[in-house]
Amino acid sequence: MTNIFLKGSALGALAAALGLTALPAAAAPAVDFDAPMTAIDVGTANDDAKLAQDRDQYQRSRGERGERRQVFRQQRSSAPDAAVAPPRAQRAQETRRAERTERAQRSERRDANSGNVFRRANEALREQAQADRDRREARRERREDWREDRRERREDARERRQDRREDWRERRADRRETWRDNRRDAYRDQRNYRDQRDQRNWRQDRYRDQRQAYRGGHYGRYYDGRRWNDYRVWNRSDWRRNQRYDWHRYRAANRSLFNIGRYYSPYRNHRYNRLSIGITLGSGFYSNRYTINDPWRYRLPEVYGPYRWVRYYDDVLLVDIYSGEVVDAIYDFFW
Repeated sequence: MTNIFLKGSALGALAAALGLTALPAAAAPAVDFDAPMTAIDVGTANDDAKLAQDRDQYQRSRGERGERRQVFRQQRSSAPDAAVAPPRAQRAQETRRAERTERAQRSERRDANSGNVFRRANEALREQAQADRDRREARRERREDWREDRRERREDARERRQDRREDWRERRADRRETWRDNRRDAYRDQRNYRDQRDQRNWRQDRYRDQRQAYRGGHYGRYYDGRRWNDYRVWNRSDWRRNQRYDWHRYRAANRSLFNIGRYYSPYRNHRYNRLSIGITLGSGFYSNRYTINDPWRYRLPEVYGPYRWVRYYDDVLLVDIYSGEVVDAIYDFFW
């Protein structure tokens, strides 16, 4: 303690000296160095008395604090129960306990909130994944529906094209058939007209030839079983010079007409031989089976009297049916 007070007095003296030096020269009291030392000693004694008083007050306050501390220690050691604890310490303890409880509750709430957040996040992710799957499934279904519609439209378009094609073919076939019928009718009418005209011309020519035959003496007679008949002798060159009997050109334009099928010989084991004019045939070769009843169809001249056009394989022969003599012949007439 003595050291403390000494330090205090020294500090006080130092402060006083600094204060004195800080005063201006006009305000500083004049010091008389020649005055007696009594006045200086009196000031120092007053400072020491003040320092002693301050030291005594500090010691008393320190002793009181020690006594209070000693009493507090005795109370705490004799009564450890919390009920006898000072109110301030009890409040601090309760505060700390409340803070710990609050921190625990906050931690629990935070954990709970964290769990809810994760759970909600997981649920949101699952919902998003399900929504994505639903959207993909919807797109797939729409795509399948669009493809099915497109296939149906293609099938419908294909069927419509097929129907139109069939209708067009039917109309074309009808038009073609109508055109063929019209052409056939026109050709038939024209052929009938030509046939009628040729018949008229033939009758006129035959009448003229008969008159010429009578006049020239080219006339013959044959007996049909009842009576004798007159007939003009056949001339092989006259009809070939007539353009009406141009069977070569007619055959080139009507090839199917000259394809009349296979020839069957009237006699067994008989083979084809080219027959010349003047040969006599058996009656089987010029029977009704081989007779050409419509010679004009093949552009052959009409026959009269005992003459008949007959087929012999692919040749055509003009035969006198009363004598069997071959009067005229056309080789390779049929196909």
